[in-house]
Amino acid sequence: MTADRPIVSVCIANWNCCDMLRSCLSSLIHQDQGIALEVIVVDNASQDGAIAMVRSEFPGVHLIVNSLNHGFARASNQAAEVSRGEYLLFLNNDTEVPAGTLGKLVEYSRSNPKIGMVGPRLRYSDGSIQISYRCRPSVSALLHRTMLWRWTRLFGESYRRYRRGGFDPEHTGKVDLLMGAAVLAPRSVFFDSGKWDEDFSFGGEDLELAARIGRLHEVHYYPAAEITHHGRVSSRINVGFSTESVEMGYVQYLRKMGTSKFCLWLYKLTVTLDAPIQLLVKTVEFAGRRCFGRRKKAEKSWLVVRGYAYFLRRSLARFWKC
Repeated sequence: MTADRPIVSVCIANWNCCDMLRSCLSSLIHQDQGIALEVIVVDNASQDGAIAMVRSEFPGVHLIVNSLNHGFARASNQAAEVSRGEYLLFLNNDTEVPAGTLGKLVEYSRSNPKIGMVGPRLRYSDGSIQISYRCRPSVSALLHRTMLWRWTRLFGESYRRYRRGGFDPEHTGKVDLLMGAAVLAPRSVFFDSGKWDEDFSFGGEDLELAARIGRLHEVHYYPAAEITHHGRVSSRINVGFSTESVEMGYVQYLRKMGTSKFCLWLYKLTVTLDAPIQLLVKTVEFAGRRCFGRRKKAEKSWLVVRGYAYFLRRSLARFWKC
């Protein structure tokens, strides 16, 4: 890590993800990234030892500690505001960055001056390829996420187009939206575009930022640069908060994209009616998987049960107000 005049400022928001954060920071600092960089971690009041770990093991990291969990968007803006780099890389704490990756992203961005945001190819822990970019989600695509609409088979094509349609892992160039696990933006573009929208807590803010930047600049996918994204580690640890935030995030995204009041009401009503169905189905699924010894799959079902139970018990009022 270079202290003087960094080219890239790596901005990481963290909450209760100590071990993953350690691996992420090690990959950045203990490998040559081919570019001068600084690393900024904004911790949202972690209680798992992450703050002490960063201070003791990575003293060169700029650490900001919040007294409350302010969410991903606000924490990322905090990091950006103290950054000094020409480029800002917003990076999830459950990622690992191979040597030379940041240099590749900067080189590609500099060679394409119209770029306002670029993202790498994402891989899971086992090396398989993740969906790294998508087209913009429509109301119909998001409705099909729910069991209520999925059973009718309506809007299936819209959902498939949003989730996987057109994704080519070898494609290089313009895309609609990038997955927010790792995105690089020129500093000037990020600030001129208005930064992360702090109406979002956790979920949907990456879709909204890419759409906003994409109005004036190009959003690109660059598979020659790769990052390992272990995926949903923080979400699993904090499943109640993440379920609530993602559902609210989709509502915020639709509103900011100009969705009509009726469609927003329909989406909220659908999610509200769908949540107890999801809870019941996943509870039965969990029991069946446990009975047949499918322990890992049972654990996944139980996470969904916990998430929807939290949502129904504690989040519905905030969901309808958002």
